Amino acid sequence: MTMSVRTVEVVIEQAADAVYAYASRPETMPLWASGLASGLRPAEDHWIVSGPLGTVRVFFTPVNDLGVMDHTVVTETGVTTYNAFRVIPNGEAAIVLFTLVQQTGTDDASFARDIDWVRKDLTRLKAILEEDTSETA
Repeated sequence: MTMSVRTVEVVIEQAADAVYAYASRPETMPLWASGLASGLRPAEDHWIVSGPLGTVRVFFTPVNDLGVMDHTVVTETGVTTYNAFRVIPNGEAAIVLFTLVQQTGTDDASFARDIDWVRKDLTRLKAILEEDTSETA
């Protein structure tokens, strides 16, 4: 069965490599990713976070030159969600893309809330990075 998919995109007026360098660091994520507000703690080959889903393990894609920030979230109950997350160059700016796949058992209203949540977080990331740019200009 094919699930519903939505990609949320935000253009950030900063070079893609700078956006990736900031956004891909787990240490910065609690500043803009509201679901990680309690922070991430390193643990062996993954990170641990306590948040709206309880205590979860997050496995990040290794640092790379392609702008890929994919990560897999594993809940306490073993539910595993793969999140596709990318930074793509767009001239002197960057496009940040986060693709959500509606999980089995998630109703349309909950999926819409997840989309809004991701949009809010990416908008916060944009604000942080563009604010930093304007202060250094």
